[in-house]
Amino acid sequence: MNMLFDSIIYGPIHSRRLGVSLGINLMPTNHKICSFDCVYCECGFNSPCLHPQLPSYDEYMEALRAGLEQMTVPPDVLTFSGNGEPTLHPDFLRIMQGTRQLRDALCPSAKISVLSNSTQLVRADVREALMLADNRILKLDAAEDEMMRRIDQPVNPMLTVEQIVEQLEKFEGDFILQTCFLRGEYKGKRIDNTTPEQLQEWYRVVRHLRPRQVMIYVIDRATPVSDLEKLSKAEMEQIAAPLSAEGIAVQISA
Repeated sequence: MNMLFDSIIYGPIHSRRLGVSLGINLMPTNHKICSFDCVYCECGFNSPCLHPQLPSYDEYMEALRAGLEQMTVPPDVLTFSGNGEPTLHPDFLRIMQGTRQLRDALCPSAKISVLSNSTQLVRADVREALMLADNRILKLDAAEDEMMRRIDQPVNPMLTVEQIVEQLEKFEGDFILQTCFLRGEYKGKRIDNTTPEQLQEWYRVVRHLRPRQVMIYVIDRATPVSDLEKLSKAEMEQIAAPLSAEGIAVQISA
């Protein structure tokens, strides 16, 4: 069963990648809104909504303050994730500014992380907002267009890897690249971003972008597509090895 977050602030939860995380959901609490429709998303597929109710800036700030004040131990990280792509919120920049101020006042040791699918990086306000985060964790699940579309199912069917990479270049390596590796089948088409050909293209892009860290991970919860395979830790270590040997920091969650 797929999971939706039913509040603006949720957790804290223990994140495989980030530690004790207080989650932030800027999307509706009853359905998912995203510019991707990934086959592995724990929130399920996008659902139609004519008038989505997004939290206002004031509602968000009140919820964040209450969530932080209720914690007896400060979180390791405040994580923007939730029921879809957080950077789709029209007030994302102001929200990031407010989050920084409240974090500095109430839990200065906590990091601010944004998990983003990279589709909104064409917007200058989104790039400015992401620079306020300690961890800009930006997705690239495949470096070849057809495989990216099979895995991520972008709402814009014309989106290309080249367009994403062009936007990632603007951070000049000051970001974390995240990739989910998986195999399976959906709608009669093979999904596999672990073939030698797929990996060769992915390595090429990673070497070109030189992010400060690469996070690679496997599916860990229920997915909307049942025929997906979770890779072993040994396979993930094998994928990471060439980059690690070149001095690129790779974090494996398997």
